[in-house]
Amino acid sequence: MRDFQYRPTRRSVLTGAGTLIASSVVPDAYAQVVAAAMPVAESLAESAAQPFNRSTVAMMAREMAQKEYVPPNSELPPEIADLSYEQYRGIISTRENALWSDTDLPFRLHLFHRGFYYKDEVEVSIVTEGESRHLRYSPDLFTFGETVPRPLPKGDIGFAGIRLLGRINAPDRYDEIAIFQGASYFRAVGRDQVYGLSARGLALKTAAPEGEEFPIFRSFWVETPNPDSETIVVHALLDSQSVTGAYRFTIRPGGSTTMDVEAVIFPRVDLDKVGIAPGTSMFFFGPNDRGDVDDYRPEVHDSDGLLIVNGRGERLWRPLSNPRTLQTSAFLDVGPRGFGLAQRDRNFSSYEDIEATYERRPSLWIEPVGDWGRGTVTLVEIPTESEIHDNIVAYWQPEDVIPAGSEYSFAYRIFWGHEPQMPEGGVRAVSTRIGRGEIAGPSALRLFVIDYIATGPTPAPDAPAPTATVSSGGGKIDHVTISRNPANGGWRLTFRLDPEDQELIELRATLDFPDDRVAETWVYRWTA
Repeated sequence: MRDFQYRPTRRSVLTGAGTLIASSVVPDAYAQVVAAAMPVAESLAESAAQPFNRSTVAMMAREMAQKEYVPPNSELPPEIADLSYEQYRGIISTRENALWSDTDLPFRLHLFHRGFYYKDEVEVSIVTEGESRHLRYSPDLFTFGETVPRPLPKGDIGFAGIRLLGRINAPDRYDEIAIFQGASYFRAVGRDQVYGLSARGLALKTAAPEGEEFPIFRSFWVETPNPDSETIVVHALLDSQSVTGAYRFTIRPGGSTTMDVEAVIFPRVDLDKVGIAPGTSMFFFGPNDRGDVDDYRPEVHDSDGLLIVNGRGERLWRPLSNPRTLQTSAFLDVGPRGFGLAQRDRNFSSYEDIEATYERRPSLWIEPVGDWGRGTVTLVEIPTESEIHDNIVAYWQPEDVIPAGSEYSFAYRIFWGHEPQMPEGGVRAVSTRIGRGEIAGPSALRLFVIDYIATGPTPAPDAPAPTATVSSGGGKIDHVTISRNPANGGWRLTFRLDPEDQELIELRATLDFPDDRVAETWVYRWTA
């Protein structure tokens, strides 16, 4: 799974967006919640009101699943069919023109224009008091740069996605909180963070020989928020060759922005390679896997590890890597408590990048609602030679095939921000470093250095040291030592691995404390 076609770079396209605006000429229910700008008022007023409730999208998805898949319209007027990156960035709008901009509602809504890599037509509707109205496209909803070709589209060509703003960082300012754009990708941020990794509605055939299938969110319904609400609700209709689905996102911005996701999917075919609650991220290099990278920065990644709390309550930490060949790891489980891709290192000195600010990228944490049964947390790591490609995917894969013609419901909560805290006194693996295992000369031996820190108060210098156990699925382990680290008040585990001509070795390390402290289980896949 490469970055697909929807996001050409990591730092720029999603900083530009279209917006929509509203007017008091909209019919009665809408006149109470929108204000002042003619283009959106006209776009809404031209559309007939349709009944809408929590089951509307599910009924549409169920009906679509009985029919042959019809791809979304990707044709654009000739003038904007081949926009360059710079031209696409020139299609913008001001925050003052956002929907609900002249109200005291707690959120604002912007639109994304179609073009460049974002060619698929996406329908957007606004829901108020049990009724939805289709929002018609108009060039008046956007500001176009001088390099954008003319004439501008006049027909109802739809949009490419939506952007939500809220009062996340200050009570008197609206900042970005979430974006839905491209296939079924979406992303969000916590307070004082910047966009990093993405989530998706569904992953199909990731890393499969026949190629990955990318479902799309082809329609959105955005509920008009109440004036005193802390949440905003977005409904989405998912569609692909293999499956349809209905999604409901209840979004609450904060220190960690949360999304309550309720979903039901309707397979057109048997789904045997399906990923639930997938996250997609980037790991280029770090202290455990720098390779031959020639770069002034110490680390470059949106996430540095996969965190799992399995059904037994064991907390696993798996540092990410950028392997030479595609790698898939599966962690068997029953009733997982949570999993996600984390950006654990929050120090600017670890990245030294004043533009990308990787230390401010959010972690993505998934908490299942209900019992997800048997399956695997699956991690896919793909080789990359650049930070512009997302090369990391993590998701839950049910053990059983989801049969064609069935209905499969699931729910989960997403936290965009900081990873979940450990109980007081718990011990985390905060860094993993790998280097040559001998002081001089060429050597196949590898030295592993893992630093642990306890949550809460720093343990006393004379606190009893833990016992370290390191196991491997191949090669030979020796020189295992555990000692206090005076620099951070924690512990440092070191060991040496002799691969013995092995190409792939699974490693596992545990710390056993004489008191009640519980440490994460460190797991790693070493590849030649």
